[in-house]
Amino acid sequence: MPRWALLLSMAVLFVVAMVAVVVVLRRSHDGGPIATGPTPAPGSVAMPDGIELLFTTPLGGNNRAPTGAPGRLDERLTALIDGARTSVDMAIYDLRLDNVADALVRAHQRSVRVRLVTDTDNVEDAQLKRVKGAGVPVVADGRGPLMHHKFTVIDGEVVLTGSWNYAPNDTFRYNNHTAVIRSRPLAENYTAEFEKMFTRRSFGPTKPKDVPHPRIVLDGAVITTIFEAEGDAAGPIVERIRGARHSVAFLAFTFTHDDIGRAIEERFAAGVAVRGVIENLQSERPEGELGRLVRAGLGAAQPAGVPLPECVAGPAVLTDGNPQLMHHKVIIIDGTVAIFGSLNFTANATTDNDENVLIIESPAIAAAFSAEFCRVYNVAVEAKNRR
Repeated sequence: MPRWALLLSMAVLFVVAMVAVVVVLRRSHDGGPIATGPTPAPGSVAMPDGIELLFTTPLGGNNRAPTGAPGRLDERLTALIDGARTSVDMAIYDLRLDNVADALVRAHQRSVRVRLVTDTDNVEDAQLKRVKGAGVPVVADGRGPLMHHKFTVIDGEVVLTGSWNYAPNDTFRYNNHTAVIRSRPLAENYTAEFEKMFTRRSFGPTKPKDVPHPRIVLDGAVITTIFEAEGDAAGPIVERIRGARHSVAFLAFTFTHDDIGRAIEERFAAGVAVRGVIENLQSERPEGELGRLVRAGLGAAQPAGVPLPECVAGPAVLTDGNPQLMHHKVIIIDGTVAIFGSLNFTANATTDNDENVLIIESPAIAAAFSAEFCRVYNVAVEAKNRR
């Protein structure tokens, strides 16, 4: 081989090696790569790159999952905080996990900018006081309605958000979810929401009504971001439900929103397959939507696999089987759209609280939530059969 050709080959190999090193460093700076979910089954759709979904695995009694066990949302969060290079912005309704508090203190001590927003009702919790005592600035909403967010932004590029509070019961005994999403535009959305509360001291419907990037495309997944109470989450949610052609599945901790309940009832009457699970302790509220749905025929038994293949036979809508709490707030439309976040399906959540909702158009994301739905639904059917 001529000398010039040999030198050219060596140069190409060097460039390829350097690119590989940059990619590895880029994806490992937070203490580990951003996983994109389990390996898809043959014929299934791969998770969008940069999106990871995590679900709790509730345990009975006072059990705690062992270190490294599946469903350790707290360990994923602490790894992200420990890998933070420049900033950690956290808006959390309930912070009572020692390991998360310790990770925040460690980040602050290594000169990472750490800032917290929380609800006044929980500002005296020991873990929050420890973080504040270490010098981390904490802002409480100071009002009656809830600062109900459960999100963290790392280094302006990674967002963790969902139904999960950073507390022991939420982590080990309640059904919850969280998403870890690497996207600078999405991080800018959540940072803007954080700044409204932390810097402007603006909460609830007084916040400016703007989102920097309302619609984001990430590896084929279309992400819509909605914040309450300055937005109108109920409108887009109802619109999506009314547009369902084949199926609607939902998990609801609290369900009292008439417009959302009416939209589900209408789609069921139009022949769309509907299944739902409502937290048992909340289901008997006089203003609850369970009664409406049962009266509309959704208490009737549905065959196994309709509309989701992993669901057993059972009522279209029923109460949950977790002896603690089923804390999800999720709606899945036609197996292609997932709606999730901190927002309970109530009027107060959409008009008074500080909340966030993501609407993601992605068959893979919808499939992951559908699998979780059937896990929760099947437990609910088992519990109903025992009663």
